[in-house]
Amino acid sequence: MTRIDTSRPGRVPPTPAHTVGPFYGHALPFPGGEDIAPLGHPGTVTVHGYVYDGEGAPLPDALVELWGPDPAGTLPTADGSMRRDPASGGFLGRNGVEFTGFGRIQTDANGHWYARTLRPGARGRNAPYLSVCVFARGLLVHLFTRIYLPGDEAALAADPLLSRVPGERRDTLVAGDEGGGTYRFDIRLQGEGETVFLEFR
Repeated sequence: MTRIDTSRPGRVPPTPAHTVGPFYGHALPFPGGEDIAPLGHPGTVTVHGYVYDGEGAPLPDALVELWGPDPAGTLPTADGSMRRDPASGGFLGRNGVEFTGFGRIQTDANGHWYARTLRPGARGRNAPYLSVCVFARGLLVHLFTRIYLPGDEAALAADPLLSRVPGERRDTLVAGDEGGGTYRFDIRLQGEGETVFLEFR
């Protein structure tokens, strides 16, 4: 039996009661949540980044949800791509065929997340973007933002939402192009360089 010396608070390990919940690491993440694009699809892009708190420290237990249209700008209508083992009921992963446009990714121990998806097409007057929802410890209400992918500067300049964001904050909504179909998008919850978050009414 392990004994813990509680006479010195610095030596007592933290429990969930010591931090602000809720906690999202149980039951919500699922295997293959980052694999949104159908297996082997030639139009697959990778979007990745880190989730940082107000002190600039990475969050190892955040969840990032992504939704996006297909390359034609059409919102997917597939019922889902999850499979379960008919015998055990266990999760088998995505079927690798349908594109639902949805993914849920848990950050790793370094606060890093990534998703493989299809580059979204434009919808109406909007430049192509992925919708994002962020869940993290200490957030009693999840946060919404967008990831715009670079490539069509005219479309970005004309986007109705981006054009309303002050110039010095606009970059927090546009991913960096790392080449080879890879884009970097860091999410900063507070502080310097805070990501622009959206409020829906």
